[in-house]
Amino acid sequence: MLTVILGYVGLALMLCLAGVGSSIGTTIAGNAAEGALKKNPEKSSSYMILSALPSTQGLYGFVAFLFWPKTIEAMQESGYLYFAVGIAVGVICLFSAIRQGQVCANGIIGISQGHDVQTNTMIYAALPEFYAILALVASLMI
Repeated sequence: MLTVILGYVGLALMLCLAGVGSSIGTTIAGNAAEGALKKNPEKSSSYMILSALPSTQGLYGFVAFLFWPKTIEAMQESGYLYFAVGIAVGVICLFSAIRQGQVCANGIIGISQGHDVQTNTMIYAALPEFYAILALVASLMI
């Protein structure tokens, strides 16, 4: 019974932590965008693009969640595995989204100050996202 509970908790953490990370990351970047709009409103499309980047980690957690079977039999057999994978994917996506939101916020501030840093910011923001993608791929390969 414990393996079943841990298995479902792992799946819940996989989905929830990734979603929480995305919502925190997008609000970090969104707050910077709101401030930047007051300084340079002409660049709002750049702010919006960078603000949306951290939302992808929630999608990775959701995709990983969808691919794992959710039957009682699967949980009885591999509940500890589900728990471990769920925590790993959830925590990686959580921190990846938060850190990506911080990178994007800095890029938004730079753009509002007149610097042409959108492309560089997107490249830098892709680096923490890479680890969320690795977590998704690893969960699908197990």
